[in-house]
Amino acid sequence: MTPTWAQLAYLVAAVCFILSLKGLSSPKTARNGNLIGAVGAVLACGTIFFARDLDHLLPILIAIAVGTVVGVVGARRVQMTQMPQLVALFNGVGGGAAALVALLELRHLVALSGVGAAPEFDLAATAFTIVIGGVSFSGSMVTFAKLQELMTSRPVTFPGLPILFGGALLACFALSVVMVLDASIWSGIVLGVLGLALGVLLVLPVGGADVPIVISLLNAFTGLTVAAGGYVLGNTVLLVAGTLVGASGTLLTKLMAAAMGRSLFNTLFGALKGGSTLGAGEISDRPVRSAGPQDVAILLGYAHRVIIVPGYGLAVAQAQHTLRELVDVLGEKGIDVDYAIHPVAGRLPGHMNVLLAEAQVPYEQLKEMDEINGEFKDADVVLVVGANDVVNPAARTTPSAPIYGMPILNADEAEQIIFMKRSMRPGFAGIENELLFDPKTTLLFGDAKDTMGKLLTAVKSI
Repeated sequence: MTPTWAQLAYLVAAVCFILSLKGLSSPKTARNGNLIGAVGAVLACGTIFFARDLDHLLPILIAIAVGTVVGVVGARRVQMTQMPQLVALFNGVGGGAAALVALLELRHLVALSGVGAAPEFDLAATAFTIVIGGVSFSGSMVTFAKLQELMTSRPVTFPGLPILFGGALLACFALSVVMVLDASIWSGIVLGVLGLALGVLLVLPVGGADVPIVISLLNAFTGLTVAAGGYVLGNTVLLVAGTLVGASGTLLTKLMAAAMGRSLFNTLFGALKGGSTLGAGEISDRPVRSAGPQDVAILLGYAHRVIIVPGYGLAVAQAQHTLRELVDVLGEKGIDVDYAIHPVAGRLPGHMNVLLAEAQVPYEQLKEMDEINGEFKDADVVLVVGANDVVNPAARTTPSAPIYGMPILNADEAEQIIFMKRSMRPGFAGIENELLFDPKTTLLFGDAKDTMGKLLTAVKSI
């Protein structure tokens, strides 16, 4: 029986989680939201040490110490550009932990089943946690490998994959029914292995810009497994926290899919019928208009309205600090400058906002796509830095393009477009961008950080 004071502590922790999500809804309150969530997590974890007599206390403390060290080192060493990979790892570890806890709890339910006292719904929730936790763990590891380029980011398919996936799915369902009717440890272990296989088969066919959407989906899966595990363990705070993660992950997945102009079904299984957001990736040899930093500086320095379109390539090159300096100099010259942020400009929603906030870019200058899209037609110059697919007109004009239907920034409506690129290599979607060949477009080739530095110097000299 959980003491009253412990139940109140869990209630406070649950409120902290809710307030944390509220805080994360805005960049201005995100830091406080994270802190409130951390306080809730510490309170929830600490309460259990005083509310119950724990067995194996020393191994538990050692595990907490190891996890703390790994977490602190990881938080300090992981670059902001690698946050999506870190999120994928967190998702996987959470789902895997929930599955392991469910397997351990299954032993108790098997004992109750022997005397006819095991609640069938508890067994069903345990089976669900084992399967979905396994899917979340293995699927997240594959998404991590794709984003970290430990394996190809292209869709991986092979003959018979749909049949194998469907067979594994049916086997999971059938074995779950068997476990509810006649619980055994071995059925739980086999169910866990099937869940791991299902996660790998689910993510392998996903490629290109679809990978972040799958990370969000697996995040929702992890939340559902934690919620189901909370029900099995009779732990209210796990039930609340898991439900919050599951609901927010589901909403985020829906928003990301809408931002990409794709259905979730097409995201997961498009490659099986020959479609994916990852194209051929061939480098074009079509002629383009290019210029040097001095010429581009003149275009910027004599403009009245400039819109910056930052992309993931900007962050990879670590050029966001120099870009902020450039914007500050333009502002001192009386030029109106804003940043246009596409929902998937980074690898995850809000990722680009965080990357720019790291460079001390004022929040007021960051404008979301819906807010700024109508202003491009009034812009003298649009400076595209490290972005490609989010300004590709093919999303509007080419039905055969894999990104067709994806909402984009209307950069092509500006009077002049400056494209900063390292080469003519396509963006993450792997398709050619017709905006590069627009008569209004000027390309500035080179490493983003080096070229941005030269551009900054040139603008200062005007």
